[in-house]
Amino acid sequence: MFTYTLPPELLAHTAAEPRDSAKLLVWDGAPQDKIFHELPTLLSAGDVLVVNSSRVIPARLFATRGATKIELLLHRPLGADLTRWQVLAKPRRKLKLGDVLTLEGGAQATITGLPAGYAELEIQLPAQAIPAYLEAHGHTPLPPYIQAEDSPQVRARYQNVYASQTHQGSVAAPTAGLHFTPELLATLEAQGIERHDVVLHVGAGTFMNPTPEQVAAGELHPEWAHLSAKTAQAILAAQTRGNKVVAVGTTALRTLETWGKLGLPPAGFTADTTLFIQPGFAFKVATHLITNFHLPGSSLLMLVAAFIGEAALPKLYAHAIAQRYRFYSFGDSSLLTRKK
Repeated sequence: MFTYTLPPELLAHTAAEPRDSAKLLVWDGAPQDKIFHELPTLLSAGDVLVVNSSRVIPARLFATRGATKIELLLHRPLGADLTRWQVLAKPRRKLKLGDVLTLEGGAQATITGLPAGYAELEIQLPAQAIPAYLEAHGHTPLPPYIQAEDSPQVRARYQNVYASQTHQGSVAAPTAGLHFTPELLATLEAQGIERHDVVLHVGAGTFMNPTPEQVAAGELHPEWAHLSAKTAQAILAAQTRGNKVVAVGTTALRTLETWGKLGLPPAGFTADTTLFIQPGFAFKVATHLITNFHLPGSSLLMLVAAFIGEAALPKLYAHAIAQRYRFYSFGDSSLLTRKK
């Protein structure tokens, strides 16, 4: 059910320029082909766009321990100051508790834990120095299917224009937002369409299809999420008015629906979320979803099926392939209406 065959030439290795020139597949039970810059014509005053403002960090690091070379992929922060991390390490089997690794640029990190499948480390730098260190010596962890070098141009393009300097911590971009430009955001604002932020720091698990155990448990790897009181109250007001609540991306949607499962508290929430949205899920918040086209077998594809209905998913993807939409992180977009 959650699979399809993608012609190789439809895998996007570069992003559309300008950002809002990407195609937009509008789905409300049937397809319409648009361009992303037409989004304002599809929304109304009082509608609410909810974006994930988490900022992508250069999360791939290279280290040595003696003569051993080690590759580290920061997976999730273990604190707000970005000095302690759970990481994916290659080769992990060569690491021991207390090992001190030398990172590029001369910084050091100590192995503080070895939970199943991961390592935990603490970077020996002041918290305020971590973002600058990662910018200088980290590497952007582009998805493995994208054939592109980690250049300054690619790094800038793999970041949303509204990404927050305050909320740094994603190791992969919330890519649904890559199609927005400052000019498009200004047009939406002038039209009376509200934009509100949530934060979900995307972990390295986003690159992995869910395991049978995760499917059975109905839980994904934990990711830190935050929905402010301001955003909560704006959404509650939109629901009262009967306006659309449009999640920009699957991470924004999962944050909204985590809040929904908590009972829509007006104060919002701050906590790890493991929410795994599969067919049969009862949505409480988002009425629409802006999202790119996702990998076969992924939890993101399952989420889309839950949102528009399992029967609609193959029709949506068959249309996208027939109309030569570009797929995955740097690909085209869709605006989906939740199945009633």
